[in-house]
Amino acid sequence: MTTIAVLGAGKIGEALLSGLLHGGWSTADLMFTERYPQRCEELTARHGVRAVSVPDAAATADVLVVAVKPQDIEPLLGELSPVLKPGALVVSLCAGLPTKLFERELPEGTPVVRVMPNTPMLVGEAMSAISAGAHARPEHLELVEGLLGSVGKVLRVPESQQDAVTALSGSGPAYFFFLVEAMIDAGILLGLPRAVAAQLIIQSAVGAATMLADSGEHPVTLREAVTSPAGTTIMAVRELERHGVRAALLAAIEAARDRSEELGRAHD
Repeated sequence: MTTIAVLGAGKIGEALLSGLLHGGWSTADLMFTERYPQRCEELTARHGVRAVSVPDAAATADVLVVAVKPQDIEPLLGELSPVLKPGALVVSLCAGLPTKLFERELPEGTPVVRVMPNTPMLVGEAMSAISAGAHARPEHLELVEGLLGSVGKVLRVPESQQDAVTALSGSGPAYFFFLVEAMIDAGILLGLPRAVAAQLIIQSAVGAATMLADSGEHPVTLREAVTSPAGTTIMAVRELERHGVRAALLAAIEAARDRSEELGRAHD
């Protein structure tokens, strides 16, 4: 089996470890790095995976999954570069950071795959987009697809599209949570208890997502099926359009894309 090290065992890093274990990977083939000793003890007790230092991970792992914050990347690459195992695959989960950054700082020829996951990885329902760097081969992409397939769905995209992916699916769960929060507040405004409003909206969101995934219908078709002439739904849709909700979403996602690009430029 391939030996995998997750560098940075925050929520996403831990979710990946958990998914790999559920997917049949042995604890002997997994390791992680984490700066806080208490967190190391906690994860080892919970999952049975050993904590190691960054140099030890770099020297022994076949695949290094980098799951640190973008602002922490340069010190980490400085640790990796002198001791990186020849032929090791580097998989970046860092928002906004291009593969050329890793290729510049790591030994010549290091294969790098850029990934944009999202937080539903925590429940095994991630949407991850992957892109090959200059030295990554088809077998590297297949390996990454296998790893991430244990925690959700995977899509290949050109790296030029990764900033848009970051804005759309990477940040996307937050937009849905924001909308659900507002709808629950609306239920309270209309006189419903918070718990009742939350149950109504959360299950409606789950059902609507399932319909989108399973029916193959365009969202407009599904929306129109709920929208009767002169009914309640069309009155609500009119208000959403009048208040510019569609335009606000477009602007918000553009702003997220711009920030992703900015993070990448900061390391040029």
